[in-house]
Amino acid sequence: MLRCHLLATLALTPLLFAGPAFAAGLPGAPAPFDKGGVKLALIVYLSGGDYYQNYEAGVKRQAEALGIELRSFQGRQKPDEQREQIRQAINLGVQGIILAGGKGEAIADVVDEALKAGIKVAVQNVELPQKEVIVIDQDESKQLGLVLGQAVKDNGDAFKAGYIYVEGFPALDKRDKVWQAFKKDHPKVEQKAQWGAVDDTPAQTTANQTAAALRANPDINVILGPWDEFARGAKIAVDEAGLADQVKVYSVDVSTSDIQAIREPGSAWVATAAISASGTGAAAVRAVALALTGELKDTKVLLPPTLITRQFLLDNDVKNEEQLNAKLPEFRLEGAVTASWIRPVGTN
Repeated sequence: MLRCHLLATLALTPLLFAGPAFAAGLPGAPAPFDKGGVKLALIVYLSGGDYYQNYEAGVKRQAEALGIELRSFQGRQKPDEQREQIRQAINLGVQGIILAGGKGEAIADVVDEALKAGIKVAVQNVELPQKEVIVIDQDESKQLGLVLGQAVKDNGDAFKAGYIYVEGFPALDKRDKVWQAFKKDHPKVEQKAQWGAVDDTPAQTTANQTAAALRANPDINVILGPWDEFARGAKIAVDEAGLADQVKVYSVDVSTSDIQAIREPGSAWVATAAISASGTGAAAVRAVALALTGELKDTKVLLPPTLITRQFLLDNDVKNEEQLNAKLPEFRLEGAVTASWIRPVGTN
């Protein structure tokens, strides 16, 4: 997800190993989980905010359910510190490492050290050259496809669109390919303007840009912001212009704060597509576990997205991501990357 570009300010020092619920091993599980004592490190490049709090919570719950001893390193958006954290994890004798975010060119050599030590490495939002690395990703084409399908359902196939996009970010670039293909397949959809910014205050910067785009193109009736910070900024601008009844905003990704913004009375933000942050963290743990048992069939793990509409949130009184996990079972990804011996982690 693009949330890997948010700021982080937590310490380098790792947390103590979390005590496993099944230190003696899981009955009926394959080795090494039948004996217990499996150690896993979570190394987050960025920390703070809804997404990584929920992601880490999912990692912790799934690790506990599998009897894994987890050590969590929290990020500071510094490649040198992440390199040191990886080396610390290697020295601690972990069997698996999950890297959530980071700059691949800065850590590829230390990841090599981990792989040569026999450690299974899973990554999300990190591009690395090693084929042995387990890549956890969301299916970007399906994700944006769900949102665009909803946009057509709501507005027909002849709407005037504003598009928010910044080149050079892998997730956004993948989503852009889907948008370009969509326009070819829907020739009556007209892109009136494009704008976007990824900086320290992306929502506010996007809000200012959106306001200018709406003034220059008053016939825009759909705004596609394929990152929730873009959508947040677009909503601010639409609200301030008093156009919430004329312009609909569609996005990708979701968080508790997003849910609250989408639920606001008369909100222009009407749909998004996402995968659960906690579900993604849990899936990463399961992928490492299956790699350790030899059951992982593919090192490229694509997680299926779920469409989330404003109407669904209102109809089901969903106010936060925890409630969304409970009321939209497919969102929490429990059926992805799993095996019969793996214990479920619940709905939150």
